[in-house]
Amino acid sequence: MSEPMPVRPPRHRGIYLLPNLFTTAAMFAGFYAIIASIDGRYTEAAVAVFIAAVLDGMDGRVARMTGTQSEFGVQYDSLSDLVSFGLAPALVMYNWSLSSLRDFGSLWGKLGWAAAFIYAACAALRLARFNTQVGVADKRYFQGLASPAAAAVCMSFVWSAEKSGFSGDELCFVTPVMAVIVGLLMVSRFRYFSFKSLPMGDNQRVPFAWMVGAVLLLALLVLDTARVLFVGFTIYLLSGPVWTIWGLATHRRSRRNAA
Repeated sequence: MSEPMPVRPPRHRGIYLLPNLFTTAAMFAGFYAIIASIDGRYTEAAVAVFIAAVLDGMDGRVARMTGTQSEFGVQYDSLSDLVSFGLAPALVMYNWSLSSLRDFGSLWGKLGWAAAFIYAACAALRLARFNTQVGVADKRYFQGLASPAAAAVCMSFVWSAEKSGFSGDELCFVTPVMAVIVGLLMVSRFRYFSFKSLPMGDNQRVPFAWMVGAVLLLALLVLDTARVLFVGFTIYLLSGPVWTIWGLATHRRSRRNAA
């Protein structure tokens, strides 16, 4: 007789306070971003989404460190991500720039809110697909742009524009293009490096050059946080298509050589 297939132990069904507090704080930051954008405080809104991203990265680590992982926490985290990295960026971009398209006619106005909806819907689809692939997909890569990274691209764009003196009205024809492209990249099949394989544990060492790079990155962030974030996350956004196309081309070339 064949041996039975190993069964992954189920997550605890209880509700734990500490990791869910971080998740709640992340959702609050996303909600605050929406309120701030309604009041016209777009820089604060963009910063709030970045704070949500930091808190979102902490809740899972806290749960793993304290052994408080639960199915409730997983589902709650997904709903929080939808608010912080789906609805919040979409509404911030709409209030900041996309709503200005109404001045050019009703059709342009519909294009504005349609672009915001496409971004939000793609974020929801991205999260739903991610949840169905847990335990199956390669943890080293994301299939499609992760929603926190997508939100970081859009919010660093808003933050950089505000810091440079550009209003959303002046960029109202650029913002919908960005919203749609970033949204579609979330539901694409491009592979993005997840950074989960980087040495982060207590017993994992890194080369000295990594520490020098970290110091330089911190210095750049202090000098010009908004533009450094925008450039960095834009490079990451482009890395998925470039990496995937390069891999396919290399694979086809190797097959031709083998034939």
